[in-house]
Amino acid sequence: MQFKHPEILYFLFLLVIPILVHLFQLRRFKKEYFTNVRFLKELSIQTRKSSKIKKWLLLATRLLLLSCIIVAFAQPFFKAKDTKNSYNEMYIVLDNSFSMQAKGQKGELLKRAVQELLENTPENQTFSLITNSQTFWNTNIKSIQKELQNLKYSAFPFQLESAMTKIKSRKLAFNKDIIVITDAVGLEPKQLKSIDKSFNTYFIIPKAEHKNNVSIDSVFIHQTLDEFYEIGLKLSAYGENSKETPVALYNQNKLVAKTLTKLETKNPSPSNYRNELAKQKTLYFTIPKKDFHGYASITDNGLEYDNTLYFSISKPEKSNVISIGTTEKSKFISRIYTSDEFNYSNFTIATLDYNSLEKQDAIVLNELDEVPQALQTTLNSFVEKGGNLVIIPSATNSVENLNQFLMNFGSFQFKSLENKEKLVTKINFNHPLFSGVFENKIDNFQYPKTKNSFGISSSKPAALHYDDQSSFLTSINNPISAVYVFAAPINLANSNFQQSPLIVPTFFKMAINNRNKGINALTIGNNNPFLVDATLSKDEILNVKNDTETFIPIQQILNNKVKLTFNDYPVQAGNFRIYRQKEWLQNISFNYNRTESDLNQANENMLSDYKKIDAINSVFDTLKTNKNDIQIWKWFAIFALLFLAIEMAIIRFVK
Repeated sequence: MQFKHPEILYFLFLLVIPILVHLFQLRRFKKEYFTNVRFLKELSIQTRKSSKIKKWLLLATRLLLLSCIIVAFAQPFFKAKDTKNSYNEMYIVLDNSFSMQAKGQKGELLKRAVQELLENTPENQTFSLITNSQTFWNTNIKSIQKELQNLKYSAFPFQLESAMTKIKSRKLAFNKDIIVITDAVGLEPKQLKSIDKSFNTYFIIPKAEHKNNVSIDSVFIHQTLDEFYEIGLKLSAYGENSKETPVALYNQNKLVAKTLTKLETKNPSPSNYRNELAKQKTLYFTIPKKDFHGYASITDNGLEYDNTLYFSISKPEKSNVISIGTTEKSKFISRIYTSDEFNYSNFTIATLDYNSLEKQDAIVLNELDEVPQALQTTLNSFVEKGGNLVIIPSATNSVENLNQFLMNFGSFQFKSLENKEKLVTKINFNHPLFSGVFENKIDNFQYPKTKNSFGISSSKPAALHYDDQSSFLTSINNPISAVYVFAAPINLANSNFQQSPLIVPTFFKMAINNRNKGINALTIGNNNPFLVDATLSKDEILNVKNDTETFIPIQQILNNKVKLTFNDYPVQAGNFRIYRQKEWLQNISFNYNRTESDLNQANENMLSDYKKIDAINSVFDTLKTNKNDIQIWKWFAIFALLFLAIEMAIIRFVK
């Protein structure tokens, strides 16, 4: 026990006063008894003994009363358990990702967490609040009451390491108390490593009652018919699900198709967790071959954010493609790039119009014996501004000339020509070139072959491989363009690749890859650039808007195109339109990332080394108990009043 004002204890010397008074009252007097009162002798002796007891009791109570008063004024206390953290700064990290939409015993996890903060946070407590989307420094619960009540779900998954980086940036003299409120969905061990061991960290893990959820993940064009599109919707179900799920398709907010589907799932076994985790299903709808600007929706009892997928289909515009090479060797290219989908033309080096190159979407260098320096410079600029380049080497090419040219685009290197027949036996289905081309992986197909080929050294994965694992077709992809390089001439004298079923999808995708063709359904937070066909003056800008939100993306003019980068915009998913001032240019759609759909990702086991508390009020009580000294002067004041009452009782009732 310690005293806040120990100097007051010197007043304990005042206890001598009641003792002296008591001794004075006990002085002896000689008594004489008269003969006529002798019969009172016995009663007098009893009264004298009773008086002595009363005086001793009064002395004891007065000493105790005075002692308690003096000790109370000295303010005794027991020292706090955690004195070194008494002046810690407090930080509250609140997960407001979409997985917190799940319902617990008392409602949605996020709303319940906000309510508990409002009810249990002391009004005089200063803290900083960090959510996925907002940060409030050095505030109190009254100041941010409105902001908490209006807190929206964030499109960005919970990233503990990001919150810890913000906290560590506040370099102050005091240590930190951190309260992390999260359902632990998507929490990984590497994120926990970002927690400084010196921090006093508590975790509150609100739990969902049910982890069943159905999400609509993606949409794609399955096939294009003369008058219709057949589109596919990919759905995933997590947890236990046995009910039928309604699926609807809307264009311009008008219902165009509706169906019911059933996605049966079961709890995953530990040995086969990945394969049994979710049941996936693809539904197909046929819609008219017109502009589509709408969404697909489902209804389930799980999370709400992944029940709607917005997408747009614009009338396909013809891609501009030219090939540079002899007319004879370019005939097969003209059969692929037909006039219904492409504006195609072929030039020789002698007839090439350099001014037309910047207006193209793709350029094919078809077995040129040499690439002139002027063309190299123009093509380098063409790729930088979003154009696709396809290079088919000639057997008479100079390796040095090719390598000098390819150095402009990345780590391509040609080796010497090999006079050896090779078979093309492997398709890299994960390569961006073949994304969405094949419904199933093909194991048996008619293997193309080449008689002569160059060796290619590249750090990038190949799209097509020879049987000896060397590259037949490889590429370097950047966000807005790609450079594709064949390892061998593909004329009929050297290869039968022109007769292979692979040639059409390969060349088709090389011309339109990285272009905004087909379905448009972007993900918020994915910073892949988006190209818009538009010619802007220096002072003009594009803006993106719908009925509730307007924003101006980062933009860069590239010849007759504009590259847009959206970063974290828009705030809410939906259908938008791109405008040049008031002129409508194109439809565009944005969706939330589906990484929060699986509530089974919550893993509390990794938090075994950290302090876990059930409720927010328990955290504040624990911190208060550990950090605050236990004041006991009030008890001494109570005892003083008690002894005063005892003294009064003794005076009144003891004879």
